[in-house]
Amino acid sequence: MASHSVTKLTEEQYLALDRAAEFKSEYFDGEMFAMSGGSMRHTDLQSNLHGELYVALRDKDCRVHGPDFRIRVSSRMYTYPDISVVCGKRLLADDSQDALLNPAVIIEVLSPSTETYDRGLKLQHYRTIASLQDYILVNQNEIRIDQYTRQENNLWILRDYQSLDEELVITSIGVSLPLGRIYNRVEFPAS
Repeated sequence: MASHSVTKLTEEQYLALDRAAEFKSEYFDGEMFAMSGGSMRHTDLQSNLHGELYVALRDKDCRVHGPDFRIRVSSRMYTYPDISVVCGKRLLADDSQDALLNPAVIIEVLSPSTETYDRGLKLQHYRTIASLQDYILVNQNEIRIDQYTRQENNLWILRDYQSLDEELVITSIGVSLPLGRIYNRVEFPAS
């Protein structure tokens, strides 16, 4: 049986390529993965979340970043979450100032092609970020939000939201967002 070896990229090679590229790519264990465009529902949810968080945080010492801002999870992993929030001083990976080290909140809008990754390997690695307090997964095919919140002793609890009457409570940044606003004007596929 013939075997072949795949040349792995270093962290520095990835950053050089990604910074020069016309499209974004995530990085994991020496490989680059191109990011695809989102659906209309995905974009609507992302816009709603960004807008609501911006308004809620505009007078606080926190900043909201959209999907064009890179997170350095570790030397093995860089991602572009849909939304990230950082409070206090932003710690950046290097002088390029395009890779955040200390997000307090990360939000991903789930896509069929990435849901398993977002709920599995990505969650596993995100939990290693010392500053991260909330990891939130927003479903684009139904009203459903899963919120993982860090507790003492690095214990994570899951809260599940499934009604437009509920509010997504993000205690770590002092924000409550009505699901009705998060899902405002989001059109679901016909059943």
